Amino acid sequence: MDLLEYQVKEWFGKIGIPVLPSQRIDHPTDLKRLKIHYPIVLKSQVHAAERAKAGGVRIVETTIDAIAAAQTIFNLPIWGELPEVVLAESKYDAQEEFYLAVVLDTAVCRPVLLGCKEANIDWESAGEKMHYVVVEQEFSPFYARRLALKMGLQGALMQSISTVVEKMYQLFVQQDLDLVEVNPLAVSASGQVMALNGKVRVNERAIGRHPELTQMVDKIVTTNTGGEINGHLGNWDGIEIHGGKIGILGNGTGSVMATLDLVANSGGKPGVCLNLRHAFLTDKSPTTFCDRLEKGLKILAADKSIQVILINLLGNIPQSTELAEVIAKFLPQNTSELKPQAVRSNGSKTRREISLPRLVVRLAGSDFDAAKKYLATIKNQGDLLIVVENLDAAVAEAVRSAKSTAYKR
Repeated sequence: MDLLEYQVKEWFGKIGIPVLPSQRIDHPTDLKRLKIHYPIVLKSQVHAAERAKAGGVRIVETTIDAIAAAQTIFNLPIWGELPEVVLAESKYDAQEEFYLAVVLDTAVCRPVLLGCKEANIDWESAGEKMHYVVVEQEFSPFYARRLALKMGLQGALMQSISTVVEKMYQLFVQQDLDLVEVNPLAVSASGQVMALNGKVRVNERAIGRHPELTQMVDKIVTTNTGGEINGHLGNWDGIEIHGGKIGILGNGTGSVMATLDLVANSGGKPGVCLNLRHAFLTDKSPTTFCDRLEKGLKILAADKSIQVILINLLGNIPQSTELAEVIAKFLPQNTSELKPQAVRSNGSKTRREISLPRLVVRLAGSDFDAAKKYLATIKNQGDLLIVVENLDAAVAEAVRSAKSTAYKR
């Protein structure tokens, strides 16, 4: 569950992470009683990304312009979500922008510090641009300074960013969070650092231990954009669209959502979509990526409406060779359980109904070379497994297979 930006900024301010003067706006007329100086930035408070591109972020210099802009933002749906709150914030002139995060990486079952000298990126698919430090023992400032050094920072800037990372980790532990993100962390010409935007992902298992979280959950507006959140996962980690024929497995929120969009834009009908980056809510003990892949395949195979499972994995994944073995194990186990049934078509031809969805697998990155070689050796499964290099080709193959009358479950 992700908090809205204005809620995140409240937490940042209390913990000591530098934030700009801001004010919550519940109605455009609230801007007549604005307590911060112009120019200001008005930000739509929605969970969807890319607010600026959609028109949900406006810079204004007068009260009249601010009220007009706020009226537009309040009536502007972004990914189907209308804001109930707009955040008014002082404008800030940044000379540099960085990305910082503390994330619970379920692949290694440890907190990880992330940093990048490039802002506005997705930590799950940043690749070599992202620097990281695994917190293997009790946290100390050493870990934060080590991250800053890996980022190539020196002097006062290294100390300032290290301090921000320490505060982020403190918040991460205090509130039992899955993610604390500052994106971007801006640096002014004088060297002052400022968290211009932030993201906090609450661990849903921890809500009961924090009464204040329960109150914040009640304030968050959640909307369904044609689908429902899958009960196995948290917000944005699983989407269930009833009747969809193409199930999607990915290893990042961005990649899952992008794959879903491509399938829909290609004329396909996406079904259950699962982000395997994070643990399932039903998991009571730490799991590996391969554990979640195996469970995800079983969840999608149990959905009789899904005819194709599209697996899109990119970036760095531990146990990349083992994931190919999980896929191979999934096929023979189910192949032995197939129940072919002859069905007459057009009075003369016959086809065979198959109870197992076809797998279309796309693996991007050199880390998957061994996995791709392994999968190439098990293509004797007929047309149940298709491995492709390009995402567009994978989507096209999945859509074609789902539409094919010769392949019905």
